[in-house]
Amino acid sequence: MIVIMRPGAPKESIDAVIEAIEADGYKAKPIYGEERTIVGLVGESPNPLREENYAFINDVETVVRISAPYKLANRAFHPHDTVVTAQNMRMGGQSIQIIAGPCSVEDREMIIEIAHAVKEAGAVALRGGAFKPRTSPYSFQGHGEKALKWMAEAREQTGLAIVTEIMDTELVPMVADYADVLQIGARNMQNFALLRAVGRSKKPVLLKRGMASTVQDLLMAAEYILSEDNPNVILCERGIRTFETATRNTSDINAIPVLKELSHLPVVFDPSHAVGKWEYVEALSRAGIAAGADGLIVEVHPHPGKALSDGRQSLTYNRFESLVEQVNAIANLLGRVEDVQLAGI
Repeated sequence: MIVIMRPGAPKESIDAVIEAIEADGYKAKPIYGEERTIVGLVGESPNPLREENYAFINDVETVVRISAPYKLANRAFHPHDTVVTAQNMRMGGQSIQIIAGPCSVEDREMIIEIAHAVKEAGAVALRGGAFKPRTSPYSFQGHGEKALKWMAEAREQTGLAIVTEIMDTELVPMVADYADVLQIGARNMQNFALLRAVGRSKKPVLLKRGMASTVQDLLMAAEYILSEDNPNVILCERGIRTFETATRNTSDINAIPVLKELSHLPVVFDPSHAVGKWEYVEALSRAGIAAGADGLIVEVHPHPGKALSDGRQSLTYNRFESLVEQVNAIANLLGRVEDVQLAGI
């Protein structure tokens, strides 16, 4: 349920609504807009939820029930687009932001080289996997904190923000000390303890859709983070698992406009994991941006054939530069060229 205040409602009236909500045993989540304030009700209470409890408070315009189980992620609760910022990264605004970088941080020299390369192409953030969840326990698992230190050094040299995946609740404080954005991978999308932990960190979170999860599942996962008073969530569509075997996963382009309609949170598209083959990444990137994505996550490696993980889907520097040109052309057509930026993930 949301309580919509009249334009220009005074603080006293807003406080009265918040007090009434909390007296009924619910949490009040006010959203202060330029013209009006919306107060959302979240949580559970033994007291029945009745519109009339709030409709007659001074300066209340209307009370609306939200039927969807996700409240804080719902566009009805937050009509205006959320913009998530980290260093110079601005995800969800007018600009299209491309996220690019290696799957894994393999060594200090490589991550610093890539940082400079993507910075030269226009990047504002750098992603590298310090802790890698792999299907096989015998595959490369990442260098851990040592990799985080290398990325921090790359940030010092380039000014790029740091984005990296986190896999364990116990690691949240340490990773948050180094990273500007915490990434939740597809395998952990419904790790609810981890979602709450990154929410409490108050760091921006990039949340990937699980490979067998619905759009509603993704939004409910985002709700866990938002419920910890962390509004900085970026949704990521990265393909889902179907019966098709020609590509790594099946790209759910449909999800992009659906998420943009249902939620106020920014949406990025990951064509690399969706298709698993570099030769299709550019085409899918064009489709994702045309469908309304706020940005892309594209894997880039100087020597994909020698990459320790996901080399098959990684672009070389030259191919990445070509992709950037194509995305900028589409951004022009869509009128999203005001402050076009790239972010390296």
